[in-house]
Amino acid sequence: MSLHPQVLCPIPEETARVARAAYPKGNVYMRIRDELGTLYEDEAFAHLFPRCGQPAEAPWRLLLVCLMQFAEGLSDQQAAEAVRGRLDWKYMLSLELTDPGFDAPVLCEFRQRLLEEEAEHYILQPLLDLAISRGWLKARGKQRTDSTHVFGAIRALHRLETVGETMRATLNVLATVAPSWLRTQASPEWVDRYEKRFEGYRLPKGKVERQQYAEVIGADGFQLLSAIDSETAPSWLREVPMVQVLRQVWVQQYYAPDGPVRWRTEEDRPRSRLTNTLPL
Repeated sequence: MSLHPQVLCPIPEETARVARAAYPKGNVYMRIRDELGTLYEDEAFAHLFPRCGQPAEAPWRLLLVCLMQFAEGLSDQQAAEAVRGRLDWKYMLSLELTDPGFDAPVLCEFRQRLLEEEAEHYILQPLLDLAISRGWLKARGKQRTDSTHVFGAIRALHRLETVGETMRATLNVLATVAPSWLRTQASPEWVDRYEKRFEGYRLPKGKVERQQYAEVIGADGFQLLSAIDSETAPSWLREVPMVQVLRQVWVQQYYAPDGPVRWRTEEDRPRSRLTNTLPL
């Protein structure tokens, strides 16, 4: 994508009118937007983008989305939904009420671009420092609020949503192609755990809680794969495309199940484009 630099857009009149009617005293995001001024201009990001190609989303907006999704513990999908549907987010981002927002992968691609260019410290860190000094963003206990930790926390939520959605999608496919077999293999708690899309859940914010939740999902996936690979299961189940996706994602996200299930760290996770293109 190419960058077509923009100045910080004024808040659309209708967005401002409706937001101030809904929040007469304002809220934290509205105060941030009112006080932020021109902390960023897109020219500061020009070296990160090619000169030709499809126009990129305004980087200053994507940075603010990163700040808000970290503050609320949102995955990329949940943050994209907030951009589309929340009035205070549209005010913060200077968007029309009818603006459709952008697809969730845009956030992942933007973070990756910053990390590849080692730009997160001098671009995101000033925003975090300002947010902390003004009291807009507060650490919980000893939680860090530096740019490395912020991006790490967001990536962990994205990974957690990916494994949960992969498991949910696989169960849905099996419920269609092999309902009788699945009823004999599924654990009762899977109904509550995978009934709804993960973007509808508030995922754990704490690192330990995220790790534990990810390992519960990992154990469920290994249990399902073990049942599929057993001699008593129909052999054609192993060829179901979504089962193959589940197997590949579990290789990427977890250590082999010869003992306690462990979620891979970001550093030792095998790289693949698959997790960004899951048919979920």
